[in-house]
Amino acid sequence: MPDRNPSALDFLLTRRSCPAQTLTTPVPDHDQLETILTAAARSPDHGKLEPWRFIVLGRDALQVVADALPAAGRRLGIPQDKIDKPVKTYGGAHLAVVVVFSPKTSEKVPKIEQTYATGGVCLALVNAALASGFGANWLSGWFSHDRDFIHEVFGLAAHETVAGIVHIGTASRTPPDRPRPDLTAITDWSRA
Repeated sequence: MPDRNPSALDFLLTRRSCPAQTLTTPVPDHDQLETILTAAARSPDHGKLEPWRFIVLGRDALQVVADALPAAGRRLGIPQDKIDKPVKTYGGAHLAVVVVFSPKTSEKVPKIEQTYATGGVCLALVNAALASGFGANWLSGWFSHDRDFIHEVFGLAAHETVAGIVHIGTASRTPPDRPRPDLTAITDWSRA
């Protein structure tokens, strides 16, 4: 049995993401980010397949994303306001990590389990960044699901998709809390 860790439990009970637009510098340096990514990669992984990989986007790469969004949005018929919002977010961002779902062929581990594992990595990445004293937010967006965009801008292979884009930085203000799930409404205790 692991030792009781009340600090970790308190962190999990009080954690909250920071809106990406409120994140500023400083951002984690290389060593700090390597530690955060290492923690994220310790997520449960049935079959030890590692069906994910990371792409670190610094300031220049984030500007490339922002610059590519208008043309992609027009090509897809996205309303202008839904193009402008991510242009502003990515154009003003300083660090983000693309979590790439990169499934492996396996007779033992179905693709859906690999998908769930990659989602766990996204959450672990957010929590590791928060536990390191940084703000973080897990985003996606219309462009992250567009095959042409993710191939051209992120260099994803044909079998890969974006599981999430985690923005990391210093929170410029305390993130707002939000209503949390009603545990009684989502839990069946009848078989306990």
